Amino acid sequence: MRRWVPGLLLSLSLLTTACDGTGATVRSSITARQALSSSPEVVEFESPAVRLELFRDIARQSEQQAGQSAQGVALFPIIQGNEFVAAPGFDSRADLLQPPDAGSGIQFAFDARAGDRWPEDRRESLQGLSEREAAELVGRTLLALWDIQPEGAVRVDRAAGAPYAVAYVDGILRINPAFLYLASAYGPASMAAGLQ
Repeated sequence: MRRWVPGLLLSLSLLTTACDGTGATVRSSITARQALSSSPEVVEFESPAVRLELFRDIARQSEQQAGQSAQGVALFPIIQGNEFVAAPGFDSRADLLQPPDAGSGIQFAFDARAGDRWPEDRRESLQGLSEREAAELVGRTLLALWDIQPEGAVRVDRAAGAPYAVAYVDGILRINPAFLYLASAYGPASMAAGLQ
């Protein structure tokens, strides 16, 4: 009887490791596309493990879509030359809140003439940042990754409910705020919280 106890303990340990640490499998009640078309509040209140898995799914899709025509399906559509294409993808372990030095010279304009205002209140699920601050960091990171060097200030629009995560067209960066909550599920602050 005592022979199977170590095997059982090992099996339970492996099961817990394969899950989110609580023994429950990480499964989202929504898909990545549904998360983007939802209000940011819906995404914000998903568990950190679910938001991280949705972010990883979007990152995988970004790599698969990279360079393809962006007619209606791309998560990161941009104008490249005279073509509307999916932007270069990024790794699912990318911390989009840690912009490289290359993006530090870009100037952003967050005026809300064209749409929603960017909230300034700090959110725990954005690693203590406001949506506006998170949008600036994610914007800098992605523009540097996509090797986009705008000549003037980049207008940043809040695109809640858009079918894409981030789009860059004609000097306008349109960021879906739901994506910010997914992107902030990865990074030093979120990893430290996950270890507690």
